[in-house]
Amino acid sequence: MSFDRLWAELAPVGRSADSGGYHRYTWAGADTDARAWFTEAAAARGLDVRTDRNGNLWAWWGMPGPGAVATGSHLDSVPDGGAFDGPLGVACALAAVDELRSRGFTPARPLALGVFVEEEGGRFGVPCLGSRLSTGEIDPERARTLTDASGTTWARAMADAGLDPDGIGPDPELLSRLDVFVELHVEQGRALEETGHPVGVAGAIWPHGRWRMDFTGRADHAGTTRLEDRADPMLPFAHTILAARAMAEKHDARATVARSLVAPNGTNAIPSLVSAWLDARAADSGTLAAVVDGVREAAERAARDHGVAHTMAAESTTPLVEFSHDLRDRLAEIVGTRAAESAGSVPILPTGAGHDAGVLSAHVPTAMLYVRNPTGVSHSPQEWARPEDGHAGVTALADVLADLLSVPGGAS
Repeated sequence: MSFDRLWAELAPVGRSADSGGYHRYTWAGADTDARAWFTEAAAARGLDVRTDRNGNLWAWWGMPGPGAVATGSHLDSVPDGGAFDGPLGVACALAAVDELRSRGFTPARPLALGVFVEEEGGRFGVPCLGSRLSTGEIDPERARTLTDASGTTWARAMADAGLDPDGIGPDPELLSRLDVFVELHVEQGRALEETGHPVGVAGAIWPHGRWRMDFTGRADHAGTTRLEDRADPMLPFAHTILAARAMAEKHDARATVARSLVAPNGTNAIPSLVSAWLDARAADSGTLAAVVDGVREAAERAARDHGVAHTMAAESTTPLVEFSHDLRDRLAEIVGTRAAESAGSVPILPTGAGHDAGVLSAHVPTAMLYVRNPTGVSHSPQEWARPEDGHAGVTALADVLADLLSVPGGAS
């Protein structure tokens, strides 16, 4: 199957020999190599590959125009991430084109395969940046001034990649061409493994966001400064991590502090500043607000107790996404026609993970397919999908695209 060849080509790109995890960061070496792989693979299939104003890649089967069906995902990764999160959807999209052609299928309207930039926010900190820019959900000037860990701005990195950062921003022309978007993604959990289905359908994406917290104290000597004379920002930071866990447990939500920067970061020096990021997600916006407010109150209280200044600000937020029910049910019916009778109806699953499909859903009817992940692990080298489940994903996506592409634009 062409999926196996595509996956064998893509899998080594950006993989760490030490950990087995991936380091594909937007506009950097491995990400550039992965984008080149997609461009070459799409061109080899006779697709017309274009880069939009925000750096997203689009490969067209048929003339770009209104009424198009779109699919795809992303190629960038979190630091030391897994192989499947994003790239599975891209490889399956290319393989689905091969599958449709092998059936002798001729689309009645254009098909677009998309690869969105900076979906993970792994380099510049804001997730789904390519789709947020295209839909106008982030200010272009803010995006241009985002910096990576080395201080390089999005504008500089984009220019170094040969693209024009002055042109980024809302892309209504592109959105007006898309009649529907379907993203295939590896499941980030074990629900499908427990049901016996290789492929499921997304129901909703929990509201979620990222908040930056700064704890500002006073640098001093670790050996000579009395405990009562210290303004140590690590102490309220530690209280805040525990508070995040407690609030998540209280509200049956998710709250994680997994990234921090400490200055001056010396073993024998009390730090002057700790910057950290809270990732919080919940089933509804009210619960999410309660979690974040609880963490903020705990951080402020701990900072006061230790003579430290504290600030907390949202860097990105995404509301509850309810995918189109009509489109969701249509996908479940299509996928269900191939499901083993003993497996029952195709599962419709909620998720706490964000996706470009979630950003696009406010502007284009959108749906998602999930491919089984037997480990249930994601954002980690342990993330996995069986080869036969990858094949099932290609078949399911091809079936869905055949249904959507069989009618003229506007009839989906």
